Amino acid sequence: MQKLLLTALAASQIATAAHAADAPLAPDVAEFRDLYRELIETNTTVNNGSCTDAAAKMAARLKAAGLPDSQIVLFATPEHPKDGGLVAMIPGTAKSLKPMLLIAHIDVVEAKREDWTRDPFKLIEEDGYFYGRGTVDDKSQAAIWTDIFVRFARQGYKPKRTIKLALTCGEETSGAFNGAEWLAKNRPDLIDAAFALNEGGGGRTNGTPISKGGKLEVQTLQVGEKAYQDFTLTATNPGGHSSQPVRQNAIYDLSQALLKIRDFEFPVEFNDTTRAFFTKVGMARGGVAGKAMLAIVANPADSAALAALQQDKMLNSMLHTSCVATLVEAGHAQNALPQRATANINCRMFPGRTTAETQAMLEKVIADPSLKLQPKVLGKPMAVVPPMNPAIIGPIEKLVARHYPGVPLLPTMLTGATDAVYLKGIPTYGVPGVWLDPDGNGIHGLNERVEVQALYKAREYLTDLVKALAG
Repeated sequence: MQKLLLTALAASQIATAAHAADAPLAPDVAEFRDLYRELIETNTTVNNGSCTDAAAKMAARLKAAGLPDSQIVLFATPEHPKDGGLVAMIPGTAKSLKPMLLIAHIDVVEAKREDWTRDPFKLIEEDGYFYGRGTVDDKSQAAIWTDIFVRFARQGYKPKRTIKLALTCGEETSGAFNGAEWLAKNRPDLIDAAFALNEGGGGRTNGTPISKGGKLEVQTLQVGEKAYQDFTLTATNPGGHSSQPVRQNAIYDLSQALLKIRDFEFPVEFNDTTRAFFTKVGMARGGVAGKAMLAIVANPADSAALAALQQDKMLNSMLHTSCVATLVEAGHAQNALPQRATANINCRMFPGRTTAETQAMLEKVIADPSLKLQPKVLGKPMAVVPPMNPAIIGPIEKLVARHYPGVPLLPTMLTGATDAVYLKGIPTYGVPGVWLDPDGNGIHGLNERVEVQALYKAREYLTDLVKALAG
């Protein structure tokens, strides 16, 4: 009965929110929407954009809200003038409390206009969704954190705990300048904190938009993530004139290796976080997918259960290390046999798995010593799983129950990677909030989108969470 009442209450609130979506926006929400628009419409891709420009625009909004210059630091290096960022702070009144850090990256994955249905660098609201590159990853959170600072500054809010904000660049491009890494190495004083709130958590629907009667199945708290590593796979050949082809060809050799990688599945494995996630979601979901989740926990070698879970790319990725080809470059002339063919192999390694053992496994799969496989970045740090501190987890749970009634909160492992790897010594949590559809909403792909209600509701939740944790 209690579950039915909670479900009814959640449905009622969603219906009310859907009706409210047609009403004019409150002034503070309209201002937030404009801030979000400005971030989306400022191109921050690694090749053609400028994070420095985006950070300056956010600093201007903070200053206009009354945050003094002494509490805002814009940073960039001479070598990477367009990869700058911002750190801001609101001092706390209790000197005994160590600061908290709100972190988000403002760079985005490349998006080409000719591939997208809509202009990726224009915020377009259509059929209950916001469309544009970064609408989720990660300008949704960057906009929410900045908006919180704008409102706190305007209100003269004085938290007990100092609140820090870091907007950084470089998270989306491995091997490029990374603002979070630079701060940790060069200005650790700016981001030193007792804990950090980051991307990585969020909600998941049943596949139908909430605005059209869908159901929010779960909210997640990210307390671990996979390790990121790129490998360069290279095939070489003497080449020659294309009018006299031979069977041995760098492109063919590379292609055969890539197909082997495509067909290879790393072994299924669990840690405490993923075991709890699959167990709880499997019990709640039921059906074919739910039964498969429970079966794979009981027996990781259950091939039938794995086959069922492979239909859901997120669940499948949580089960093991994954490696996939993402870029290919080959040949030097249209009328010549290729002398070189290379591919980027992007791996997301299950927590605890190293670059060396992943490389060894891939080389065994490829089984061609004439090809070379080399890691792109050496010595990249591994993310540390933060403790389930009740002082932090308690408010997160309490406020999820208030803002998303009847929706379970589960700890989860992020299948991607974040800047948390650079925040050594700072327990970092991917907070609940924005919900996504099972297809991933086009993150890193075409026509990235977020449900309008999801963004506005996450703003309300995260505002209350920051207040609760800051005292």
